[in-house]
Amino acid sequence: MLLNLSEDQQFFRENTDRFLSEQVPPDAVRALRDDRRGFDLTYWRRGAELGWTSLLVDEEHGGGTISGAGLVDLSLVAYAFGRRAAPGPLAMTNVVAATLSRRDAAPDVLAALLSGEGIATWCAPVSGPQGWRSTVEVRTDGNDLVLQGEARPVEAAGAAGHLLVTCRDADGVGTTQVLVPASTSGVGLTPMQTVDLTRRFSVVTFDDVRVSADAVIGTAGQATADVDRQFLTYLVVLNAESAGAMQTGFEMTVEWAFDRYSFGRPLASYQALKHRFADMMSWLEASHAVSAAACAAVERESDEAPELVSAAKAYIGQYGVELLQDCVQLHGGIGVTFEHDLHLYLRRVIVDRALAGTPADHLQRIAGVVDRRAGDGVAA
Repeated sequence: MLLNLSEDQQFFRENTDRFLSEQVPPDAVRALRDDRRGFDLTYWRRGAELGWTSLLVDEEHGGGTISGAGLVDLSLVAYAFGRRAAPGPLAMTNVVAATLSRRDAAPDVLAALLSGEGIATWCAPVSGPQGWRSTVEVRTDGNDLVLQGEARPVEAAGAAGHLLVTCRDADGVGTTQVLVPASTSGVGLTPMQTVDLTRRFSVVTFDDVRVSADAVIGTAGQATADVDRQFLTYLVVLNAESAGAMQTGFEMTVEWAFDRYSFGRPLASYQALKHRFADMMSWLEASHAVSAAACAAVERESDEAPELVSAAKAYIGQYGVELLQDCVQLHGGIGVTFEHDLHLYLRRVIVDRALAGTPADHLQRIAGVVDRRAGDGVAA
């Protein structure tokens, strides 16, 4: 993670990590495998009290940061979540809370998110090599809005009381975001399968879902900038979380290699394994660096933020899985057992890799940036 943390940030990260280690140790995470929600509401409310849901919310709306850089502070929580393979809708809750705060909308819903009493999630567009594309359409019918289509995968939809839905306008020109109560007639949920033991995803369908026009968040037809920002925030959280999971898996494997003996010598003393650990360490350090750089760029709203975030997602998505697969192999047979902890972190990174665009998608986005620069006569 970040190399230079303030004392307050260091305390915040340590406090979060201590709470997670006490509340959701690996055995508790495994026990959530068949839980319908995937996390405990009391645990989530206590996390909200620690500040997990308020870091991207303006102070006037009840939020606040640790360092003045809310997204950087949130990345510390995400890193701790990855370190512990922790449950809870961290990314989705913060994406929705940030948008509601920025648009000064739905104060009651926002207050519930900040307290942990309410859950909301984002029905995000499909994200691919050319960017995002909404699969839900909205049209105006008198004083109402009518939504039609489906969104997938939607995290924590089964636990959410409200859905922030990104819609394409019926005229095909604009983008509108609508806050829909999950209990609204016409909203349907179909659970999806995932390898992560605690995160739950669904296909959310909208079959002529009717809401009032005041459910629009921001300005109708002009939500593109908000959606872009939401994706950048989401990707920063995913990258930080994956880096945390990589760190734990690597540390577990190094410790194992020093404790496990073969022919009177620890496994870690063999040159072939040293070389593998060197490769893994380089992937890990590079992942920390690119994740932190992307987070800082998004925080300061740099023009380079989309490119850096895509670079981080592509790199961590590839090498995070490769590192943890190596960790499994180095553990031998025990590494593939359910009773061992290592698979918890591999599962987390595998799912993070697939969300909000694959590494291949983000590499194509970077290639598009390079092509545009070449066309403009700017050195890549």
